[in-house]
Amino acid sequence: MDIPGFRKDLPNDGGSAFVQAMDQATARVFRLETGKAGFSDSPGPLKQTDLKTDISIVSAGYFYVEPTTGGDISLTRRGDFALNPDGFLVNGANEKVLDDNLQPLQLPPFNDLKVSNIGEISIEPFDGPPGQYVQVGRFGLTSAVGETLTKHADSHIRRFDGSVPAPDQKVTIVQGMLEASNVDAVEELVLSLETQRQFEMNIKFIKLAEDIDRGGAELMRLPQN
Repeated sequence: MDIPGFRKDLPNDGGSAFVQAMDQATARVFRLETGKAGFSDSPGPLKQTDLKTDISIVSAGYFYVEPTTGGDISLTRRGDFALNPDGFLVNGANEKVLDDNLQPLQLPPFNDLKVSNIGEISIEPFDGPPGQYVQVGRFGLTSAVGETLTKHADSHIRRFDGSVPAPDQKVTIVQGMLEASNVDAVEELVLSLETQRQFEMNIKFIKLAEDIDRGGAELMRLPQN
């Protein structure tokens, strides 16, 4: 809930399987999951921070990042950006943010930073005239319209085959705002309570079935002298 732009995980498709032991009356039930797990693409609430490096997507779409683990390029909605000591733009997870050519964004020293709603990055250079801005890059953005995306084992968002859609720059962003996680704490608490009650009810049914079986066995038992 505290990670900006986090996408809520959804359960993937699955079913149940029964494993029956030889010469025993008991059986074990296992949950089977098929395919990749999905996630909710509903937007999270926007928070105004007024920080020049906080960028939020306000339409469908994603930023491109280079994971710190060295894996394939992935997608994210996380926009809490900052400059690392080498001048590369990174997010709060220290992942390098990529431009529209899918290369890491590296910015020269600047006094001020402006980002347009289509992702153009302009700076007021340290050694330039005051109030004069120069465009130095552009965020790589994809709307991912019509794409089926999933979270992989490293928790990063990509297509099922591990690739990412090509940049289409059809995304609207705003500066000075941050998108929060789309996980609703109240909703998750209610679901947790409902799941707990359902579990307790199932345990009671199992105990009741056990009592009925035991009672039937006692009725059928031959009288003992």
